[in-house]
Amino acid sequence: MGEGPVAFVVRPDEGTHLRGPAGGPSVIKARAETTGGVFAFLQVGVGPGQGPPEHVHANEDEMWFVHLGDFRFLTDGRLLDAPEKSFVFVPRGTSHCFQNVTDEPGEALVMFTPGGMERFFELHAALPAGPADPAAYDAIAAACAMTVTGPPLGIRPPGWEATRTNGPGTSTPLTPR
Repeated sequence: MGEGPVAFVVRPDEGTHLRGPAGGPSVIKARAETTGGVFAFLQVGVGPGQGPPEHVHANEDEMWFVHLGDFRFLTDGRLLDAPEKSFVFVPRGTSHCFQNVTDEPGEALVMFTPGGMERFFELHAALPAGPADPAAYDAIAAACAMTVTGPPLGIRPPGWEATRTNGPGTSTPLTPR
């Protein structure tokens, strides 16, 4: 048999458990080293009203399956509603962020391709507990070829407006909640 990844199973309580960057725990289920670099897969908890700052990945496409809760995503100035059991795809180079818009903890299954972005989650977990210092956050983002481009979706200035769309022909101006 040749070199490369081999089949594996990660059971429900297994994986690398971390304090996550979005107000809940994160679990790395598959990493670049176990997938031959093809992808990374994480279970990511997202606190009520929480989500990351707007950012861009230089090298990775990112996919989410909203397992618990209702989320909304901002992608290049467009808002996408993603209720529970929705799938969201954001290609590399696209500015984006998301927010759990419920009053309960949410959870997303997140995949990055190629793998490697799991390193950001490990570096973030090593930061002191509590809100991350913006300079420290920016530094670990930069170390993972990620650039912060704006505040979290839940922290937008008065008068900020985006366009809500869930596909072609469905756009309407929106001022976030």
